Amino acid sequence: MERHGHLHLAPAVRERLLAVSAATIDRLLTGPRVGVRGRRRQRAASPIRRSVPVRTFADWQDPPPGYVEADLVAHCGESTAGSFVQSLALTDIASGWMECVPLIVREQTLVIAALAKLRATLPFPLRGLDTDNDSVFLNETVLGFCQENGIEFTRSRAYRKNDQAWIEQKNGAVVRRLTGYHRLAGVPATAALNRLYAASRLFVNFFQPSFKLASKERDGAKVRKRYHAPASPYQRLLASDAMPAEAKARLRNVFASLDPLRLLDEIRAAQGVLCHLASGREIASVERDRDAELDRFLKSLSTAWRDGEVRPTHRKEPATRRYWRTRCDPFEEVWPTVRTWLEQEPERTAKELFQRLQIERAGAFTNGQLRTLQRRVKAWRSEMARQLVFAGVELAGRLVAGAIAHRKLSNIRS
Repeated sequence: MERHGHLHLAPAVRERLLAVSAATIDRLLTGPRVGVRGRRRQRAASPIRRSVPVRTFADWQDPPPGYVEADLVAHCGESTAGSFVQSLALTDIASGWMECVPLIVREQTLVIAALAKLRATLPFPLRGLDTDNDSVFLNETVLGFCQENGIEFTRSRAYRKNDQAWIEQKNGAVVRRLTGYHRLAGVPATAALNRLYAASRLFVNFFQPSFKLASKERDGAKVRKRYHAPASPYQRLLASDAMPAEAKARLRNVFASLDPLRLLDEIRAAQGVLCHLASGREIASVERDRDAELDRFLKSLSTAWRDGEVRPTHRKEPATRRYWRTRCDPFEEVWPTVRTWLEQEPERTAKELFQRLQIERAGAFTNGQLRTLQRRVKAWRSEMARQLVFAGVELAGRLVAGAIAHRKLSNIRS
């Protein structure tokens, strides 16, 4: 019954309504709330976005080698301001083959040049390219490159990282593990990254095994996953029926010529250069004695666990505490006077001495300089206490030595 705009309910109904939780109320009001508040109008898709089809994580099924996912990894450190190096990373869906190319700036023509370079070095033809919705990928330049070379160009859904789960996993497991999170900028950093990726691509693709998901079943809230036996991308390509015999023979020849320890030594050396560049230190161009350095590297493997992190790009540099002054000491001229006051009246506080200075030297010191004088007084008192302690120890030592000498003299006389 409704009276004067108020709804009167029976006590039993009122109790049931008060017992409803806030989450239940929100769920029940989901339908009526739609359209009450004006939703933000979505921006119309550009012609490029409309022309590139969407591919989700469930659309891959079991493609042959050559369908890759691509992404950019920013080496910006803690700030995205300014210019910094970015790594273009590609991974093959079928085999897990990984390729990386550093870009000195984020620019679409450089992306095309990097794709052309990778297309020539891949052990299989580039059949498909899947990227996110970044404008550096979704543009006429990249779209035209794919159309000219017969590459199927697709994109993920916006704000759906899981659509590119393969490359997102490689970004962390390969690129970040190799380069860390330092800020890298300029030509020297790009050259150092090029050197690092030249060695790491061989080590990762030929010698680093990984798991690959075989199936996934959901039973209520429980998910059961089955994986294939761990294998390297090289082994998966050899086992693929889609790879021609000539390509497999070339891969076997490359594998026979590789030394994983030399590759790992080259990776550590390139990481050391990156660490120096990230910290602002200059790199001297010194000719490396590869055999001597490799011997030292091999000898250090047995004790590397004692040193903790062996990757130079992930080591934390010890914090250096500054011990020098960056500004002129405002109390340097009057400190002899203040020290005399302290010697005469050591119980005076630094604030009382500061007020006395302000009275005697009007306008020479501001209230913000009190903390500087307090630190000076604290250091002076610590030094005086230290001198008293050492003086007491020296006096005690002299007294003990005198007592021992006196006892020896008494024994001689007796």
